[in-house]
Amino acid sequence: MTSIAIAPAGDTRRWAWLPPVGSWGYYTLLACVGMFILGPLGGITAAFMNFSIGFFVGGQVLAGILGSVVTYGYGAEGRHGANYIQTTAASVAGMMAMSALIQAMVWMGMPAVPNWQLMGYLMCIAMMAAGIGMLYTPILVERMQLTFPSGLAVANILRALTDPELLRRSVSRLFGGMGLGVLGGLFMNKLDVVGRVLGIAPEKMELIAKSEFGCSTFGAGLIVGARVGVPAIVGAGAFWALTPYFISIGWLKENEPTRKIAFLIALGMVLGAAIIDLALIFWRIAKQLAQPGERVQVPDEQRTGPKASIPRLLAWVGFWTVATVVAGMQFFHLSFGYMVFAVLLVFLFALVNGISLGLTDWNPISSAFVVTVLLMATLGLHDPILALMGATVVFVSCSVAGDMQQDRSTGWRLGSNRALQFRFQAIGLVLGAVMTVAIAEFFMAAHPILRLDQTVMSASEAPSQWTSAMTYKFVGALRSITDPKPYQTQAILIGIALGILTEFLRKFIRSRKAYQQFAASGKPGFAVDFVVDTMLLPSPYASSFGGFVNWPTAVWFGTGGIVASLIQALTPKPKASEAALPDDMKPTSLVGGGLIAGDALAALGIGIVGLLAVL
Repeated sequence: MTSIAIAPAGDTRRWAWLPPVGSWGYYTLLACVGMFILGPLGGITAAFMNFSIGFFVGGQVLAGILGSVVTYGYGAEGRHGANYIQTTAASVAGMMAMSALIQAMVWMGMPAVPNWQLMGYLMCIAMMAAGIGMLYTPILVERMQLTFPSGLAVANILRALTDPELLRRSVSRLFGGMGLGVLGGLFMNKLDVVGRVLGIAPEKMELIAKSEFGCSTFGAGLIVGARVGVPAIVGAGAFWALTPYFISIGWLKENEPTRKIAFLIALGMVLGAAIIDLALIFWRIAKQLAQPGERVQVPDEQRTGPKASIPRLLAWVGFWTVATVVAGMQFFHLSFGYMVFAVLLVFLFALVNGISLGLTDWNPISSAFVVTVLLMATLGLHDPILALMGATVVFVSCSVAGDMQQDRSTGWRLGSNRALQFRFQAIGLVLGAVMTVAIAEFFMAAHPILRLDQTVMSASEAPSQWTSAMTYKFVGALRSITDPKPYQTQAILIGIALGILTEFLRKFIRSRKAYQQFAASGKPGFAVDFVVDTMLLPSPYASSFGGFVNWPTAVWFGTGGIVASLIQALTPKPKASEAALPDDMKPTSLVGGGLIAGDALAALGIGIVGLLAVL
């Protein structure tokens, strides 16, 4: 009879044959699963989605679910291992999604460069961005405590799957939401098939498609609540109402989507609000430094394992920043001034996009790319190919820094060691930089249609299967710099002014003691505060979401927030004998996280099936 080896007492392992936690074997297991299995799996899907549709689904939630299966044998300690796996896998997958940039180089007719130069350039940018993203996490994750909906979903999943009590109380909500997310994702992505099977007229299915419903969008709304969701609807409604005016002044053409100009204003709004918040944060830091003797509390996560070091992190950022500038100058002949300008924009957009991602689960990386191109054109750079390589610094950095911040939000909730998490992201980025070039070459070799510039094609010539919408946006923006439009810069400046004014008024009014007392006095005060906070002076961070997406998407996001707040208001308080769930594991958060996970699983399945069908 075969016996099963049980781990010694005090060891969280369920089976003794597993590598002990903290050993080289343990870390090798986590790295290999993240780098060579889950990362490439998510990366192939992300690349396929970019080439075929024009957007991709982040890999954190998927890798968190699958990683927790791998580390199940470690018991409660497995949550940290699964977190490190998903950090590594998301780094590989996120970098592979950058293959759209290489397609843009082909569309622009850029002279061929050695693959090792592309790989080296992408790796330098990614390493720099990971450090910058980590530099901002104490502000975004710990001080501002932004939600980061997908990061929250991963944290809830990992806690639920490794804690028997939480698993018992949350499994039906979490996995119920996941099941609905899978069904909803399959339904919305395969409307033509559903219509044929159910015998529904194509016209009706087209109306459903135009609704732009997304389980992940609605789920993110369930997580953030009405205080974020309603401003998103208000912002989208305001931009929609201004559409005729934008057309009348020449900022938009007939039948162009409103967000073609709205995203510039929205990006400025986020930047303006960030200026106010950063000024306040730096002021508080200065006051703290002026009061010596106060002991700094060491986070529990830093009491064991490698210690985080700010000087070491700054040295990392400095080294890879210099490497990025040198690579851009040597490999692609960009001037020193434009490379430095691109790096400075990274420091700006890594914060601005991080705030947007933390509040709405939306990282406007394409917007950052377009704005970079416009700003470079304003400074006098009118060579589209040089602008592409300069904007690549910002695009890749916003993606990598956003992943770092979102992953760190998960680690902060779980208490995972931040230094270890950073190292796992870094090793994933190395492989990701190599795989980005490889996967782009693979797809374009297998499907030569991907090499053809769709921006010069007529509607009848454009391929229906390989729309490559993200690449189309990049190349369209790059070609426009030969004829720069001053109103685009004006739109950004208007957004900055709106963001500064709105955030200043919000901070001023809500800091008044009389207003605070009135808001807490009862239902009338609560109602007035809600209207002021969400409609009259909505947070620029939340309302700007309406400028990055189409009106229906903002409505679904906001509806999810309204539903979540209503459910929480009507739900009775837990019994005294039953311990309350953590605030970020409320029923609506669990269902919302499940919807995000399910939608991502559906996208993964569709991506793999589609890839196999065209090979």
